Amino acid sequence: MRTSPDPAAHRAPIRTVASAADLSAERAKLDQQTRLRIEQAVLDIFADREFHRVGLIEVARAANVSLQTIYKYYGSKEALLFATLDTWLSKLAVRMLDHLQGIEDYKERFRKVFWVTLDFFEKHPKVGQIIMSSVYVNTWRKQAHYANPELFGTFLKVLGEGRSRGILNDEVEEKYLLDVIMGVLGRLVQMHIHRGMKEPLTDQAGPLFEMLWRAIAKPSSGGV
Repeated sequence: MRTSPDPAAHRAPIRTVASAADLSAERAKLDQQTRLRIEQAVLDIFADREFHRVGLIEVARAANVSLQTIYKYYGSKEALLFATLDTWLSKLAVRMLDHLQGIEDYKERFRKVFWVTLDFFEKHPKVGQIIMSSVYVNTWRKQAHYANPELFGTFLKVLGEGRSRGILNDEVEEKYLLDVIMGVLGRLVQMHIHRGMKEPLTDQAGPLFEMLWRAIAKPSSGGV
């Protein structure tokens, strides 16, 4: 049975200026269950409404914590949203690395990265909804979380391996290959959500991957 929110949630918070590093260190001390409740509330609320229509008091009430707790461990509405996204995208990175274990064939490794990404957003569409409707990219890119080295580092590592082995197109820089890949994945996830998620996104993963592969592979490369 759900308990009533902390009465302190109704009082004006005492706000202090803290660096992103300080806030990250503070969050590491936050009780795991409390953090899960907060970030689940963020997922549920921000996926349903645009950023400017969400108040932190709503998140506090949904997570059954005080507003002071939100400010203490996250600092602001923007930092709360981006920290939550970072948590979820890091989970995607962990899944990628786990699924890549033991796969030697390069094309199959890349196919697995593609499938895992589609499967992740199919299972967690609210993450995609937040990225589509609540994130201001110009603000996000200024956050320490934006680069997410776990996730994008995994992509770039796979791309770098493919180029060094002469499998992927080397006429453009790796960052442009990543743009193509993320553009395709982003559009697929976006339209999957817009179309009402009536069919599993992964059902078409095979042919969709082959289309992407033809766009990024060297013409003479079959992938080994």
